[in-house]
Amino acid sequence: MKVVSWNVNGIRACVKKGFSKFFDEMDADIFCVQEIKCQEGQIELPFDGYYQYWNYAEKKGYSGTVVFTKQQPLSVQYGLNDLNHEPEGRVLTLEFEQFFLVNSYTPNAQRDLARLPYRLQWEDDMLAHLTALDAKKPVVYCGDFNVAHEEIDICNVKSNIGNSGFTKEERGKMTRLLESGFVDTFRYLNPTTEGAYTWWSYMRDVRARNIGWRIDYVIVSNRLQSLLKRVSIHAEVLGSDHCPISAELDW
Repeated sequence: MKVVSWNVNGIRACVKKGFSKFFDEMDADIFCVQEIKCQEGQIELPFDGYYQYWNYAEKKGYSGTVVFTKQQPLSVQYGLNDLNHEPEGRVLTLEFEQFFLVNSYTPNAQRDLARLPYRLQWEDDMLAHLTALDAKKPVVYCGDFNVAHEEIDICNVKSNIGNSGFTKEERGKMTRLLESGFVDTFRYLNPTTEGAYTWWSYMRDVRARNIGWRIDYVIVSNRLQSLLKRVSIHAEVLGSDHCPISAELDW
């Protein structure tokens, strides 16, 4: 099974930059997208052989997620609460026969950390959601998590300590998640690999010089780690300030 995840930073713009070509080339079983920045009816992507589940943000041109899947899920949940609704369109949970798939666009704490309290509460709610799912069947959790977990996951460590996405609070929440029965698939297979990033600022030459952050992840329940075959960061793929990532499981 191949799972792909990509924060496209606006799917309409990304489609003009080769999204569909990459989608076809990957031939993923499940393709998760974050930050679609569109509303219902603004774009149609008729990918043959895929079911589509869109979670649009109420605010126009903001956030939002979508999952394309070859296999029809047993159920789909939008958001983290029992209302099956979440105004920023950040979460999709698909139930399949053998596992749950969670696609998430985690809130950014913002440059001045004004949204850090909201972000930390989000992490608590997400952990409760994931552990409840994991008690029923294994979980594949992917998306843009807006945090570089360890120093190896960020280029300029000293200058970013305490900044949004690299605060001790956000990193601590990721540590807690991994200690709760989940594994970071890329770091599990590549424990010492440096310079592996998934996001770069649009500032001049930053991406060319690989001054980046690894903030996009595929996380799985611990009992799935033995099924991992390959995890890839597709840094060569342009079209967004993030690059796609993929994980393959022998399933």
